Amino acid sequence: MTLYQKNQVTLNEYIHICENTDELLEYIDGFIYITPSPSTMHQRVSRELLVKLDRFLEGTSCEVISAPFDIELKSEKMDGTKIVIPDLVIICDKKGFTDSKYVGVPSLIIEILSPSNQSHDLITKLNIYMTYGVKEYWIVNPMLESITVYKLNDEGMYEQHDVKTKVGTISSKFLDGLNLELMDIFSEM
Repeated sequence: MTLYQKNQVTLNEYIHICENTDELLEYIDGFIYITPSPSTMHQRVSRELLVKLDRFLEGTSCEVISAPFDIELKSEKMDGTKIVIPDLVIICDKKGFTDSKYVGVPSLIIEILSPSNQSHDLITKLNIYMTYGVKEYWIVNPMLESITVYKLNDEGMYEQHDVKTKVGTISSKFLDGLNLELMDIFSEM
């Protein structure tokens, strides 16, 4: 992940910058990060997950939304503003939707790694999502054909729930009964 500029900016400055660029930008504690354009492999994996999750959630109060869609993380326990653009989010509490973004904490977030954003997703975002109380965080690595699922425990810390590489079934702790075959997700690699 690349910094858009080296200096910290206010939220209003960030909004102004976003209105005047086509870049996808995230805002974390005053710093602006450029979200890289996804690769073909990234988009295929995202599509497979989106379709499977959408089918699974049909008839429930939850919905899956794909990038680009801004998530402004808000929690009564946390200060500061963080606006992120996850690859996929599952939102069950619909009251946070506005015309242009979601304000609150999604139930589940999925990030699909690209070579240029790995440390941002594996360290920075993992810690942010854990701190804000995202119940489940999936890290999908198309290069390794792997998925790691972290769930929030009772102490508010992520613990690894499931991890699979190349073959096998990945499961969700938050979405009871969701089991996805890795071969189906990475079939077009």
